[in-house]
Amino acid sequence: MSTADQLKRGLIALGLTLNSDTQRRLLEYVALIEKWNRVYNLTAIREPEKMVSHHLLDSLAVAPHLHAKRLLDVGSGAGLPGIPLALADPDAHVTLLDSNRKKAAFLNQAVMELKLKNAEVCSERVESWQTRHRFDVIISRAFSDMGEFVHGTRHLLAPAGMFAAMKGLHPYEEIDKLPPDCKVRQVLPLAIPGLEGARHLVLIGLDEQAG
Repeated sequence: MSTADQLKRGLIALGLTLNSDTQRRLLEYVALIEKWNRVYNLTAIREPEKMVSHHLLDSLAVAPHLHAKRLLDVGSGAGLPGIPLALADPDAHVTLLDSNRKKAAFLNQAVMELKLKNAEVCSERVESWQTRHRFDVIISRAFSDMGEFVHGTRHLLAPAGMFAAMKGLHPYEEIDKLPPDCKVRQVLPLAIPGLEGARHLVLIGLDEQAG
C-alpha cells in the first residue's frame, strides 16, 4: 500500500475529511522529516509508512477534540503534533516551540516549504518564554510528566484555556499528582490506524476559584 493510500484510509478511520491538497502537503512533510532525519536525527522512526501512522495519524487523531484559535505545541521536535494540526485546520494559528536550535531550524524550513501561513516557530525555553497573546490550547506529546507540563506552561494559557496532554497508557498516577487547581475535563482513548498500543488524550483546565 502506498503512503498516500495509507493516509487516505487512516483519515477515513479517524472520521476526518481533508482535501487532496492537504493530504499531499502532509506527505510532503513526511518526506521532509525523512530527508532531514539523516543529519538531524529528528525521530527514531525511519520508514515513511511508520511515519504516516506513528506521526501523522497519531497527531491528527486529536484534531476533532481541539477547538483552538491559538494553539501552542510545546517541545514540538519535528513539528508533532503542531504541523499536522496546522495543515488540518488553516483557521487555527499554531506556534511550534522547541528550545533545540537544530530542531527549530527544521521547523522553520518545514513551515516555509509547506507554505504554512498559520504557523510560526519559536526557539525558547518554555518556562521563561513570554508572549503578549496567550493560547486557548497548549498541547504536547513530548512531556513525560503532566505535572511538569502544566507547571512549565501555565503562564501561557489563556483564561478558560485547556492543556492537552498526549499520552500512551491511561496516566492514572500522573492525574493524581496534578496541582489542586487542575481539573481533568476528559480522558479520551484514541484508536490510531496502524499503531498498536494504547493512546489517550488528557484535557485539563484550571480552576480559577481554587485557592
